[in-house]
Amino acid sequence: MGDTTIGSLRRVADVPERLFGSFVEHLGRCVYGGIYEPGHPSADEDGFREDVLDLVRELGVTCVRYPGGNFVSNYNWEDGTGPREQRPVRRDLAWHQTETNEIGIDDFHRWSLKAGTEIMLAVNMGTRGLKAALDELEYVNGAPGTELADRRVANGIPEPMDVRMWCIGNEMDGPWQVGHMTPDEYADAVEKTAHAMKLAESGLELVACGSSSAHMPTFGTWERTVLTRAYQYLDFVSAHAYYFDHGHKTRSREQMQEFLAAAEDMTTFIDTVAACADKAREANHGDRDIALSFDEWGVWYSDAWNEQEAAWKAAAGEGLHHEPWPKAPHLLEDVYSAADAVVEGSLMITLLKHCDRVRSASRAQLVNVIAPIMAEPNGPAWRQTTFYPFAEAAHHAKGDAYAPQIDSPLIHTEAYGDVKAVDAVVTWDGESREGLVLIVNRDASHAHDVSIDLSSLPGVAGEASEAKAEGEIGGACVKVTHAEILHDDDIYRTNTAAEPDAVTPQPLDMTANGTVIDVDLPQVSWVAIRFTA
Repeated sequence: MGDTTIGSLRRVADVPERLFGSFVEHLGRCVYGGIYEPGHPSADEDGFREDVLDLVRELGVTCVRYPGGNFVSNYNWEDGTGPREQRPVRRDLAWHQTETNEIGIDDFHRWSLKAGTEIMLAVNMGTRGLKAALDELEYVNGAPGTELADRRVANGIPEPMDVRMWCIGNEMDGPWQVGHMTPDEYADAVEKTAHAMKLAESGLELVACGSSSAHMPTFGTWERTVLTRAYQYLDFVSAHAYYFDHGHKTRSREQMQEFLAAAEDMTTFIDTVAACADKAREANHGDRDIALSFDEWGVWYSDAWNEQEAAWKAAAGEGLHHEPWPKAPHLLEDVYSAADAVVEGSLMITLLKHCDRVRSASRAQLVNVIAPIMAEPNGPAWRQTTFYPFAEAAHHAKGDAYAPQIDSPLIHTEAYGDVKAVDAVVTWDGESREGLVLIVNRDASHAHDVSIDLSSLPGVAGEASEAKAEGEIGGACVKVTHAEILHDDDIYRTNTAAEPDAVTPQPLDMTANGTVIDVDLPQVSWVAIRFTA
């Protein structure tokens, strides 16, 4: 018996496919030089990088939020339609760059068909609003025979794009957002826009902006105000949270421990927003829950961006400037470590353990910009360390999610108090009889022996009893088909273009007996175990 036991599995909900979504924003090199580079050796007839497409499919992304993000609040969707040579070039106020509009909704629709992903489309509520949202909806989803739908047909897309999920703006409470609003202002805007969009197409699934951060002064108040006002027209409320190691410059062990426990913050965030949604349901005497769309999450070293932005603002404050803004600059190109991957694996466990309320999620972003995939101009594409925990869950977390009871040693954190060193989730598909165990050791200093008892899964306990009665021993009930661990003795080790496979999952030594699996987890590690029963 190890020092940590995992068992007494409680069903949470079915695992939604959209939980494994991602995010493509017109920011830095995510689009230009990321998914699109017409001069690249792997570029297809539409200019999309085939090597990146291959990695997107390997990552297992199901749904992609587009085109922002902060970018969308000053964006004219029409600019990205029609012949490229006729599209206007604009200034993007969000990231202070030049937008060529070589890629827009027409092109991204074609890319999504190749990638095999659904599109979650965001509309501009900053400089535009209701009328532009309705026009975009008609263009994207309308049957031929109306002016805007026929414009889409003329642009080479005869059939409706069938975009079902729409974000009504982005982070509209943020003072950095073009056209940011008060809670009451946004509540009024989202109620009118959502109402009109569902008049046009009642089957849409609409996402209202939640607070852009749990640290915003209006966090909670914003959600209650917005969701209460527009409850009857909304299906989701967005949640955004990023984490990073605040001690990465000094490699502080104490700060690393805080970072490894970041999922505690995500759990509190989910519980708080879900409670606000429930209050809105009660206030409206409703009979359905508003779900969470955690459509921005991941590791982002925002301190590096803040320093870059501060330097730009200082320079920009010295008089007027007339030099061109850069095209596809190198922005937010974080390079991820082994520890970053373990934290992202921990965050994915948390999303799965709350998938009764979190019914959609978008790991932000997809390529180059705080991304699991990196791509060199005219060069190779490769997987960052964070690629692997996401891909394992996206491909193999099927059926239902189960939250286990965990008896684990505690680790102390300043932000969250004493927390369990080990966290885990189990998924189980009763039809295929295939399951997945995801485990993370969040302890920065100690290894832990873990014993996982799967006997409480539906159908497994009965088979265990039958096997025991027939005298079967040693793995007769649970058969491990794959076991891997992501860990490096150097927790700061990264993958690069020169060394793309420096940190990858390795085979995991484990033992299985009946319905119990035993593993040894070194400090700062993530584990995936696939099994049948």
